[in-house]
Amino acid sequence: MNVLKSHFNTRYEAIPFSKIKNTDFVPAINYEIAKSKKLIDKISLNKTNPNFENTIKALEFSCLSLDRISSTFFNLNSAETNDEIQKIAQIISPKLTSFANDITLNENLFSRIKKLYNSRDFYQLNNEQKILIKKKYKSFVRNGANLNSSNKNKLRSIDKKLSLLKLKFGENLLAETNKFRLQIKNKSELIGLPDYSIDAAKILAKKENKQGWLFTLHYPSYIPFMTYSKIRKLRKKMLIAFGKKGFHGDELDNQKTILQIIKLRHERAKLLGYKNHADYILEERMAKSKKNVLNFLNELKIKALPRAKQEFKELSSFAKKTDGIKKIKKWDFYYYSEKLKKEKYDVDDSTLKPYFKLENVLQGIFKIAEMLFQIRFVQTNNIDTYHKDVSVYKVICDKGSLIALFYADFFPRLGKRSGAWMTSFKQQYKYKNEEHRPHVSIVCNFTRPSKNKPSLLTFNEVKTLFHEFGHALHGMLAKTTYPSLSGTNVAWDFVELPSQLMENWCYEEDALKLFAKHFHTGDDIPMELINNLKSAAQFQQGLQTLRQLSFGILDMIWHSTEPCEIKNVKEFEDIILEGIQLLPSIDENCMSTSFAHIFQGGYSSGYYSYKWAEVLDADAFAYFKSNGIFNKEIARKLKSNILSKGGTEKPEILYKKFRGRKASINSLLERSGLK
Repeated sequence: MNVLKSHFNTRYEAIPFSKIKNTDFVPAINYEIAKSKKLIDKISLNKTNPNFENTIKALEFSCLSLDRISSTFFNLNSAETNDEIQKIAQIISPKLTSFANDITLNENLFSRIKKLYNSRDFYQLNNEQKILIKKKYKSFVRNGANLNSSNKNKLRSIDKKLSLLKLKFGENLLAETNKFRLQIKNKSELIGLPDYSIDAAKILAKKENKQGWLFTLHYPSYIPFMTYSKIRKLRKKMLIAFGKKGFHGDELDNQKTILQIIKLRHERAKLLGYKNHADYILEERMAKSKKNVLNFLNELKIKALPRAKQEFKELSSFAKKTDGIKKIKKWDFYYYSEKLKKEKYDVDDSTLKPYFKLENVLQGIFKIAEMLFQIRFVQTNNIDTYHKDVSVYKVICDKGSLIALFYADFFPRLGKRSGAWMTSFKQQYKYKNEEHRPHVSIVCNFTRPSKNKPSLLTFNEVKTLFHEFGHALHGMLAKTTYPSLSGTNVAWDFVELPSQLMENWCYEEDALKLFAKHFHTGDDIPMELINNLKSAAQFQQGLQTLRQLSFGILDMIWHSTEPCEIKNVKEFEDIILEGIQLLPSIDENCMSTSFAHIFQGGYSSGYYSYKWAEVLDADAFAYFKSNGIFNKEIARKLKSNILSKGGTEKPEILYKKFRGRKASINSLLERSGLK
């Protein structure tokens, strides 16, 4: 029996992962596509005049089962993949792309939507319905509905190729990350590394029947090595391996894939009447245009560059004074930055980690959410999961009713891509007066617990967990009618607001006291450490800002340049980054070949969004700070005007309803020490 072909008769309609076989996905996708096509035909061939119910609403709910199965599959492809799943992805992805084209290029269907969009009836609808019609209409137009037959076929071909190229990019990157091992046999070469890093490397070596210690390019292994290893030549080896992912000139090389993606995205944009891919994407973002984005990034660059140069000079002097390093290199940056931070603020990860036991941090986040939004998290063991590492929590309100299911997947493994992300297994929506609550997941890559120690987080990992939890809150607290307007279905330069806003609580004493307790003694984190942590918040903010700006500019230029002008990925990248990065380029490394956000994920022409949303989050948290970080009234405004609203209104309007005015960049400049 293929469980994917039927309604999930489980508690809360949770996905029955243990009953799903990999071989179930293709037949289930085929089945749901066929079923959805019949529903689409029923809508498009309807002889009665189009109205909201028989066209827009019917279309909105026509593919719910297909969407859920496909999201389940691609979530597994990110968090628990294998060769079989990757091969299935190569089959499924073009099918879904083709079906999406079938919808947006359906002339009868578009005719009904267009007629309704232009009719007087439009003005009789409520605001959420109007937004949904506008979104559907623009989606059709922006995906080829107005093209002639020949160009529609060209668009289909482009979209199919792009879907496969993005998969290939991600598969290559994961394979590159998994295959590298730095084996150390001599204990003297472990000098400087913390015990947790050494223990994890020893466990991996034993698991793979190797002598000594094994270090990898997964963040829990890579970052501590680059931060603490005293052996410069080994740091160099690790950094070059990390920066060379997808840049070996072999079967896993991503250079040709990038050039193909860029070319096809450009062709697609031109076909649809836009100058380039950046213009196409930004039309539907808060920023609106490439000019506005680059002006924004350059404004921050003007503020950050002088500070970054001072910080780099200070770091270079420190490295020379400490170890006689005449010229600092990329493989020195983490190491000497951590040492300098320790000297200036008496705070480093080795000091902080004992206070950040993963379970305590998670419970602290839950407590903060409870204090702000009156929701509780209750762990449950009777919800199926896709891996033994995954935990599930019921999210309930004060009255006990279900708000959401929350899945937590925290540790690295071979089948999981690197980094951290929030995703959804089920959207929130209302249908036939029945409320359907969301199933949301956070996926991270933190250090596993060992026999002697629990999983202890670096402070950056604590911020990562708070960040992804902010996204999760956006999904969990959604309260809209239509799934495509729910939760994180907002403009990409607005979607990072809840996530980046949550990071601010990491620095607050009243928040830290909830969870920052020594894993062995149970003692609260000392006030001295909290004060040092606050003081260190502006450490190297010029360099960090410049780094983020470089990624945003690189992304924007990649997607606004004529592809025929780009002959070599590395050379193109170096030209763009010249004058933005203070450390010299390394010949063996290429950032673009592992830039998954823009070539695999959904951030193409949108990486600037992180900085854009920082303006919003700094301004929003200043509102809390001036009235109390657990102020229930401000939290209510945040929930009712942003977290619950999804994409039911323009982001600038939602923010103004929350804050009472537009966001000001001054809060970000003050927080970063760049003013």
